[in-house]
Amino acid sequence: MTNRNDDRRIEGLDFARALAMLGMFIVNFGVITGSTTNGSTRLIALQNMFEGRASAVFVMLAGIGTALMTRQARESKDPMLLRQNRLILWKRSLLLFMIGIVLYAIGWTGDILHYYGVYMFVAAWLIAQSKKRMMFIIGVILILSQWLQIQFNYLAGWHPTYVLLEYLDFWTPVGFIRNLLFNGYHPLFPWICFFLIGMLIGTLDLTNRTLRKILLVTGLLLVILTEACSTVFIKMTTIHLLDVESALYLFDTGPIPPNMMYVLSNSASAIVLIVGSIYLVETYKNKVIQSLILTGQMSLTHYVGHVFIGIGILIVCQKLENQTLAFSMLYACCYFLGCVFVSVWWRAKHHRGPLEFIMRKWSS
Repeated sequence: MTNRNDDRRIEGLDFARALAMLGMFIVNFGVITGSTTNGSTRLIALQNMFEGRASAVFVMLAGIGTALMTRQARESKDPMLLRQNRLILWKRSLLLFMIGIVLYAIGWTGDILHYYGVYMFVAAWLIAQSKKRMMFIIGVILILSQWLQIQFNYLAGWHPTYVLLEYLDFWTPVGFIRNLLFNGYHPLFPWICFFLIGMLIGTLDLTNRTLRKILLVTGLLLVILTEACSTVFIKMTTIHLLDVESALYLFDTGPIPPNMMYVLSNSASAIVLIVGSIYLVETYKNKVIQSLILTGQMSLTHYVGHVFIGIGILIVCQKLENQTLAFSMLYACCYFLGCVFVSVWWRAKHHRGPLEFIMRKWSS
């Protein structure tokens, strides 16, 4: 029987969080500078590879963290401890939701934090569920999400000529609910599946190398299978049943809309990155990796910072629009490198990042 080492922080998760943050910077700075299609074929393909996948890793890591945090309550079934854990999660979800709404209000319409807060609020009710029931819930959400995308207009509320950035009725009750649940950037249906899958993974013994190999191989096979099925389904349905646009809508693995194929493919790739990060940190611990671990531990601070500081620099330098993809990618990497240096400097003096400290105090 393998001994669990639950008291030791799994630093590979922090490393994965840092990599996901770099991916989010590449995507977000590309979108905000209008450069996502203004580059070579290879750069565009690289940009598309990060789109939707980096955010999925973030959300899955949050689910893993939630499962690790609530392990004692889940295994003991102690009603008092479960209630305390839920209260902590609800407080954190409220803070994340409020920060996200503020970011959205000042113009960052690509915010994920207010969605993230809702995932956490809902997931808090499910921390004591069995693995089988969680898998059933995930399956139901996936099927329901796909049905909603077929039954309703996924572009409702979006600006007809500027689809990806402007949601016209976000601040109305109907528009806000529609955006949050159905067709925003990271809607509850089906994005909460990434959080719940993370919670499932977090119940496993991630220090067990055999189990990690199984997860890694399963993730790789599922990525290959879903991408292959996506290609085959699109080709077959466009020959006999559907037009190209409809086939892509149903079977593409891109983030808009987040259909079933997207969730499966991105869940699998997230598992590969997370497990690979755990292996890497355990095998090659050095100053570079340690610096990235510290950066991942300050991901909330850096996420909010990239809205105020990262985009602020672009505004001051008048580089906010009509840039090349090469420029936005280079800027994202340079900004991320700056975050790494700040993380190392800050953590030499403080135990937690600024917003991470506030989060801990708020929920204690």
